[in-house]
Amino acid sequence: MKSGRGDASRIRAERHGRFSEYLAALFLLTHGYRILAFRYRTKVGEIDIVVRRGDLVAFVEVKARRDLMAGVDAVGFASQKRIRAAGDQWLRRQPDAARLSYRYDIVVVRPWHWPRHFPDSF
Repeated sequence: MKSGRGDASRIRAERHGRFSEYLAALFLLTHGYRILAFRYRTKVGEIDIVVRRGDLVAFVEVKARRDLMAGVDAVGFASQKRIRAAGDQWLRRQPDAARLSYRYDIVVVRPWHWPRHFPDSF
């Protein structure tokens, strides 16, 4: 097994990503959303956060970037496809799925700024 600076930077990046997810979840809670799932994993993809407000469910992708547009642009077509597939699986498991509306959001977390929520991003 290799060890060195690459491993340390990967671990640091993973910790930063997890911290950003927690910060985004806290931000969403303060805006009236209820957390339903955190790091929801399926065979087809992962959703960072699943939140609900009333009959609306949002599948949220969190990106930690220095620039807002870099965060939004980081969710490419392949990522969107995986998130949608995971969202479909999550919905299939919900007994009240027929009455729910849903969307796909992005939250960008930047250093020394409040998280920025982009509802219905894709």
